[in-house]
Amino acid sequence: MHDYTEEYMNGLRLEGDRLADATVEALFAGGDVGRFNTLMRWFTTSGQALPEGLPDAAREYLNATATPPDWVDWTVMEQARQFFVDNDVHISTALSFAAMPACYMIPHVAKLLSATHSLAYPSRRMAETGQFTVYLMQPDAFQAGGRFLPAAQKVRLLHASIRRHLKQEDRWPEPVPICQEDMLGGLMMFSLQVLDALHRMGVHISPDGAESYYYAWKVVGTILGVDPAAIPSDLEAARRFSDRYMLRHMGPSPEGAHLTRQLIDMYEQVVPGTFLDPVVPALVRFLIGDTAADWLQVPGSRWDSIAKIGPVLLDALERFEDSGPWAEQLSDRLGRLVTKLELSSLTRGRVMHYAIPEELKPDYGIAPRAARWTPPPPASTSAPRGTTEADSARRSRNPEGVSPCGL
Repeated sequence: MHDYTEEYMNGLRLEGDRLADATVEALFAGGDVGRFNTLMRWFTTSGQALPEGLPDAAREYLNATATPPDWVDWTVMEQARQFFVDNDVHISTALSFAAMPACYMIPHVAKLLSATHSLAYPSRRMAETGQFTVYLMQPDAFQAGGRFLPAAQKVRLLHASIRRHLKQEDRWPEPVPICQEDMLGGLMMFSLQVLDALHRMGVHISPDGAESYYYAWKVVGTILGVDPAAIPSDLEAARRFSDRYMLRHMGPSPEGAHLTRQLIDMYEQVVPGTFLDPVVPALVRFLIGDTAADWLQVPGSRWDSIAKIGPVLLDALERFEDSGPWAEQLSDRLGRLVTKLELSSLTRGRVMHYAIPEELKPDYGIAPRAARWTPPPPASTSAPRGTTEADSARRSRNPEGVSPCGL
């Protein structure tokens, strides 16, 4: 069990993903990136034969990462999939309006996201995340014909290529962009932060359901190159890591505010008409709390109070689902339809390809270097051993006593 001390967390910032990093370096050294990206557009499902003409380094990497870890408990994974099916609309809402803004609360993560996604196509971030999650929760995700593992293999190389670009171009102030600490932080966003948001929305979750959902993301983290030994073993440990990570790094930034504005604008375009546009920022503010929302410059309105009745409406919906098997089936089908329509709107009807960028363009935002599951109460505000002045300053910006996770 890790104590998540400053020394331990700082050590995680010095580690990347050795296998993926070595593969990307070999592809660039051989001038094979363009050919690899072209060939991999045709490689989309598990069990599919690798394209002819792949560079040796890429073939070795793809063969080495073609299967999930051998320690996976498939019974728990099926429980996680069913959890997603039962709560797909709620999870999509939590990902969009809580998990992504939580990422933007980390200034260096917000800066990195600005560096790696075209500012002219902000919906790409949510489209890729949504598609990736949908692939994960399909019944055949880890079987022949499933789309999840090939997508994960490509995302892992995408991360490695970003590390290479930022390091070689001297455009990152730290030794390792997308380091192990930040990959673990991202894992917390898409697992623990989502569960916290579901709780805040009033969605009823069993302890087993919450643990199984987190377990699935532990598996995902390993597949994406996170050191399995560093991944918190359960939700209790995940809470301690997440609290420590957020207290170390969270705060306001211009990039975080800009990305949040893009997110709100994008979903206001998805919502029909203009009358309901204020619902989007009101939902973000409700799910992440006023302190974080102020950091991200989320506008306030009279809809902020209306958003707070969301849990009451969800409770009524869940009572309807419990009224009989037919109601549950109808609700699940409607949920899947809404999720598909949202994803289709974000992707603009396209399949998202996770290609290795051959360069990072200047307009990407980084200048050259210069029963019912219930979360525990907020962590103590007393400064732990090893707390830095920056930690104390961040706490002083958190006068409401909100959870360090921002929810």
